[in-house]
Amino acid sequence: MATHEVGADGPAAPGSRITITEIARQAGVSVPTVSRVVNGRSDVSPKTRARVEELLQQHGYRKRPTSSGTGAALLDLVFNDLDSPWAVEIIRGVEEIAHATGVGTVVSAIHGRSGDAREWMRNLRARASDGVILVTSDLEPVLHEELRILGVPLVVVDPAGSPALDAPTIGAANWSGGMAATEHLLSLGHRRIALIAGPPRLLCSRARFDGYRAALEGAGLGVDDSLVVPGDFHPESGFDGCNALLDLPEPPTAIFAASDQMALGAIEALRQRGLRVPEDMSLVGFDDLPEVRWSAPPLTTVRQPLADMGKLAVRTVLRLARDEQPDSPRVELGTELVVRASTAPLTP
Repeated sequence: MATHEVGADGPAAPGSRITITEIARQAGVSVPTVSRVVNGRSDVSPKTRARVEELLQQHGYRKRPTSSGTGAALLDLVFNDLDSPWAVEIIRGVEEIAHATGVGTVVSAIHGRSGDAREWMRNLRARASDGVILVTSDLEPVLHEELRILGVPLVVVDPAGSPALDAPTIGAANWSGGMAATEHLLSLGHRRIALIAGPPRLLCSRARFDGYRAALEGAGLGVDDSLVVPGDFHPESGFDGCNALLDLPEPPTAIFAASDQMALGAIEALRQRGLRVPEDMSLVGFDDLPEVRWSAPPLTTVRQPLADMGKLAVRTVLRLARDEQPDSPRVELGTELVVRASTAPLTP
């Protein structure tokens, strides 16, 4: 594993070979914290600064002077994929806070591939990033461990699987959102309510399915397995899933699509069959992406606070970079049902 020598950030005493990683270990702080002290940054607590400067002095290093007393912080924002408006909303929230606080961001996609993740890690080491925001992605345990050894703080947004115990997570109330979507359709008289589900490996998908099931059971109904079809959050899977549901001997009267993009695919499948929304099929999505207000008809959906999740992720990772703990290691922001024109009471 590569290490950062203090000499890379400031002049070293002759013959000294100690690294920033070793200074951080002795001080009990993160590698970025030592780098900030070396570079004359102001965003370090006085107590921590004094401890690090004492160690730097002991090892014969001098802090590099800067004209402003601060340096440009840098965060890595890592997605599994970037081919969704959902990712754009997260980026929008991250950029708003990062820009306001003078923090730079590097956006990457690792596509779930080990080679891409390792290449990203090599680049991260070279950048000496101050923190990582990981969105709906899993890293191999060895890469998690390398982040820990480097002392780079990590925040996970919408964790894909069980998150690392030492990494704060930020998500949305997916269970209550799935329940609200289904209860809305039940309140309109629908009983054959289908679900186009998200990828089962994702926690958010499973939570939305559990909310759907809880609402049905609360109405005295069980889950009809024939009414649950798989999807991957992309429009094509919504299109295919809706067609599979329409091919049933007894099709549903309403569909809860676990993402807005799948709902848009379902609308197109219905249109191609000459069916109308909501007259022939009520439809609810999940996310409240900007474009669904302009779909035909405007989509009833569950609003997920995507930009707010990005904003909170930046604030949290910057707190960790200052050796401060977040108020809570597990945060779920509320969801909200937004009723538009794609749902209507069941008619005979």
